[in-house]
Amino acid sequence: MLRFINAESKTIVGAAVVVGVLSFASRIVGLVRDRILAGEFGAGDTLDIYYAAFKIPDLLFALLVVGALSASFIPLFTKSYIHKESRKRAWKFANNTLHIIGISMIVISVILFVFANPLSQLIAPGFHPIKQASVASFTRVMLLAQILLAGSMIFGSVLQSLKRFALYALAPVLYNIGIIIGALWFVDIMGPIGLAWGVVFGAFLHLFVQYLGCYKVGYDYEFSFKWKDKDTRELLKLTGPRMLGIAINQIMFVILTVMASLLAVGSVTVFQFAYNIQFFPVGIIGVSYAIAAFPSFSEHLEKNEIKKFVTSFSATIRQILFFMIPMMILFLILRAQIVRVVVGAGAFDWTATVLTADTLAFFALTFVPQALVFVIARAFFALHDTVTPLIAGLVATLVGIVSAFLFTDYFGVIGLGMAYSLAAIVNALLLWVLLRQRIGTLDELRITQSLFKMTVAGLAAGVVMQTVKPFVVSVISLETFFGVLSQGFIAGGLGLAVYVIIAYSLKTEELNVFLKSIQRKILRKVTPDEVISKGDGPV
Repeated sequence: MLRFINAESKTIVGAAVVVGVLSFASRIVGLVRDRILAGEFGAGDTLDIYYAAFKIPDLLFALLVVGALSASFIPLFTKSYIHKESRKRAWKFANNTLHIIGISMIVISVILFVFANPLSQLIAPGFHPIKQASVASFTRVMLLAQILLAGSMIFGSVLQSLKRFALYALAPVLYNIGIIIGALWFVDIMGPIGLAWGVVFGAFLHLFVQYLGCYKVGYDYEFSFKWKDKDTRELLKLTGPRMLGIAINQIMFVILTVMASLLAVGSVTVFQFAYNIQFFPVGIIGVSYAIAAFPSFSEHLEKNEIKKFVTSFSATIRQILFFMIPMMILFLILRAQIVRVVVGAGAFDWTATVLTADTLAFFALTFVPQALVFVIARAFFALHDTVTPLIAGLVATLVGIVSAFLFTDYFGVIGLGMAYSLAAIVNALLLWVLLRQRIGTLDELRITQSLFKMTVAGLAAGVVMQTVKPFVVSVISLETFFGVLSQGFIAGGLGLAVYVIIAYSLKTEELNVFLKSIQRKILRKVTPDEVISKGDGPV
């Protein structure tokens, strides 16, 4: 079973399907997690403490671990692993990175552990001193989780490099399950601090499943701690700009959130809800394809196979367009229904729903550039270039912040959505132009031809959705959750069906590629495979 789950993905589309499906599952489990937390503890002191305690450990993890691994590890590991004679070097590099990142996380975590009390006062200045002390206690426990997640991210990066995505994508599901176990059982045993230990347990599951995947493909642990190793020096050189890029993006979001706090009451909530909802399709489609394509980009560029890289890049962009265009239209036309179903309950009234829906509309208009940024940035990472995405991100952030000041004067919180979307457009355009200068043609003609077919299908789908909406209202009342859900489901479902039918009639290549990939996955699953056991280890 483990061998089947940990099988290598042969195509980018197949890999994206695996990552996308499990990413969707993770988000569903995340919704269940949030519902359990809300049901068990309500909007009170315990969850205030819990969420505040995440801030410092999450920031440490994002800057140190994600900054170090997201841009540089996969190209460097791939460079050694694709040549059989240097695979031992690849595993040594993985072990070296594990120890450097792990020891760095432990040292910084010890420092944060000691200073947890003053840090809790800094991140939660409005809390009562007793509540701040609880934040410090939660933070100390959660630092252990970040150390485990740091090791897990390295094993996950190895699995991505080897194009084995299933266990990598399954790990976040298990992480959320660990948190749920903490909320339902650990709290009964330990009290509220059991929530923090649930995070630690989830991090352990996250680490364990990815370690198993690496073990099954030949990972062999040995101690290695060499700062001056060639690959390690390259890793550290690429890490700095990537860390700055992550920090800049975080800063922009924080500034927009601060600006929302200066607007009408509830603007922060409206902006956050709209962002969370819009990232659902961007994360499942855009991030999944970026993760799936990154190893192939790295392999082609390492071998100097520019034509193969352009082919892979073009195919990935076209697949993203195929999914994001109907999602953009669906979220634009059914934005009010989506917001009402997801967050529109109780005290979240119709006025707040409309504001959130209108803010969501501007996010939806830039689904495509937002998704493309993830892919194009990884093309630069595959070129061992983290500076160019940093510069493009910095320019886009400045545009977003300046435009936010201008737009909010006239549009209020909706202007923040407009500003964020404008920044995404600028970022995508800059990255595309700079990559084209670096590589040459990016197969724009073929992309444009496919885009035309998708646009025709998308417009037809939009007409169907808009036409069906009032018809559903005449049959089903919108006074209930079920009524709103039914309207969105029926109108959206029929619109998407029309999109697929027209795309098929126009012989859209991306639909055929996706269907063939699904077919291969199903056939591989049901085809019996004779296996002779040779003691491969635990399964």
